Amino acid sequence: MKMIKKLIPIFSWLPNYEKEYLQNDIIAGVTVAIVLIPQGIAYALIAGLPPIYGLYSALIPQVVYAIFGSSRQVAIGPVAMDSLIVATGVSTLALVGSESYISIAILLALVVGSIQFLMGIFQLGFIVNFLSRPVITGFTSAVALIIGLNQFKNLLGVEFLQSDQVHILLEDIFNRIQFFNRNTTIIGVVACGIIIFFRRLNRKIPNALIVVTLGIVLIKYFGESWVGVAIVKDIPSGLPAFSIPTIDIPLIKELMPIALTLVMVGYLETISIGKTLEAKQDEYRVQPNQELIALGLSNILGSFFKAYPSASSFSRSAINAESGGKTGVSAIVSAILVVLTLLFLTPIFYYLPKTILAAIIIVAVFNLVNVQEAKRLWKANNLDFWLLVATFFSTLLLGIEYGIIIGVGLSLILLIFRTSRPYVTELGKVPDSDFYRNKNRFKEVLIEDEVLVFRFDAQLFYANSGYFRDKLEEMTGKKGKALKLIVLDAESINRVDSTGVDMLIERIRFYKKKEITFYLAGVKGPVRDALFRGGVLDEISIDHFFMRANGAVHYFKTGDNLNQKKYAQYIHQAYR
Repeated sequence: MKMIKKLIPIFSWLPNYEKEYLQNDIIAGVTVAIVLIPQGIAYALIAGLPPIYGLYSALIPQVVYAIFGSSRQVAIGPVAMDSLIVATGVSTLALVGSESYISIAILLALVVGSIQFLMGIFQLGFIVNFLSRPVITGFTSAVALIIGLNQFKNLLGVEFLQSDQVHILLEDIFNRIQFFNRNTTIIGVVACGIIIFFRRLNRKIPNALIVVTLGIVLIKYFGESWVGVAIVKDIPSGLPAFSIPTIDIPLIKELMPIALTLVMVGYLETISIGKTLEAKQDEYRVQPNQELIALGLSNILGSFFKAYPSASSFSRSAINAESGGKTGVSAIVSAILVVLTLLFLTPIFYYLPKTILAAIIIVAVFNLVNVQEAKRLWKANNLDFWLLVATFFSTLLLGIEYGIIIGVGLSLILLIFRTSRPYVTELGKVPDSDFYRNKNRFKEVLIEDEVLVFRFDAQLFYANSGYFRDKLEEMTGKKGKALKLIVLDAESINRVDSTGVDMLIERIRFYKKKEITFYLAGVKGPVRDALFRGGVLDEISIDHFFMRANGAVHYFKTGDNLNQKKYAQYIHQAYR
């Protein structure tokens, strides 16, 4: 039963469902649905799909996630970023809005879901660790700008080019903005103002529903005064029929780059908002691999009911939590309202101005441009700041796919750089104590010419063994001929590979020829085992291993240390 609860998390909370949760879950589900329905219609337009497909994507995926997701408050469905990525990838393969385009977008959901599901099954959730926070922030901020600029087409009523490269968008907007439709622009700008006003007044107010309602009433009853305003028009009624997407292997190969981008972006969106909500309560924990399985199943089963790729929504998840949503019941309530909309309410949206939808999207996505994080990183960590900037501008100028590839690549390069050049320092003795501390931070420590206590703050492996050797050589060179003892403080070394062991043995031999003794202090058990297996004991004895740097120096000077003998015996027994 424990395994079933782990694989299907709804069984872990539904049997213990408390009655007092129901009212909050219903309120949260209704509130999310009020935001989700207009957003779903709007995001379908971003994806280049008929509006109804946004509602289809708001139906099955969130129910499936409520069953299999480890977070009880994350809201799944169509999102702006994924919608733009879909449009970017699928538009190169088919005419936007055509039957072929729609079928490819649905097939893409199946491909994305399958990859996410397999990653979850094979426990590959750790891959997200290769995308650092600066990369995520830079990428998200850039995509938000791209999405917002792409919506100027509907906001101003001008047929601007659609692109994921900001310089192309800005050039076209600059050249054609004089052709804006006055009526469309007035409605759109006023809608933006209303949304911003209500967001600042109280985020719980359903600002999207308010502007949608006002827009529909305005065009339906006063449309003759607002000529030229584009409206949504017919949205078919009825639930999506079950059908399996047509499997086309050559087409799947072409979709793979955009699918992998959606996999990573969708997972990042879900895990980041999930972790944020997790920190605000103590009733559940988000499981990365389970999130991949839940997302995968949401997209796979969603594709069988005409949904395009879905992920978690930052705004709707926050609204769900703020409205008191406690469990996946709120998602089920939200899905029920989507069903009622599909069955009975789609004719209401006939007169909805597209500029209203553009206003909803623009205000929502521009809030994702995180200037504060850039300012913080500028003060806190220059390297991370420039990583954010590089990801931001590469996404803006080269497009979404290249942006995330460059961001991941730069993250890996930075990781390699940091691990290959870790912090190293000489330690000195704190006066009247048994402690050794960093001489660069503690100016009062005592430094002896005949002793070098060397600390290396990283694992010792092939990528940094040369750096270890060079820094050690540099420090011993400064000591000159007076140097008689080297103590490697290994407390910060948590792993060593064969290259590191071989380099260490070579250094021990080198300094032995110079009649310089080499001791090791604070070596962790697994690291010590690796050193012993690698042949270190062929060069030095167990007596050269110490619990603390102070013990090593004291033993070298006096040759008498009872604790060291006990420690050496302990190591010998453990090694045997």
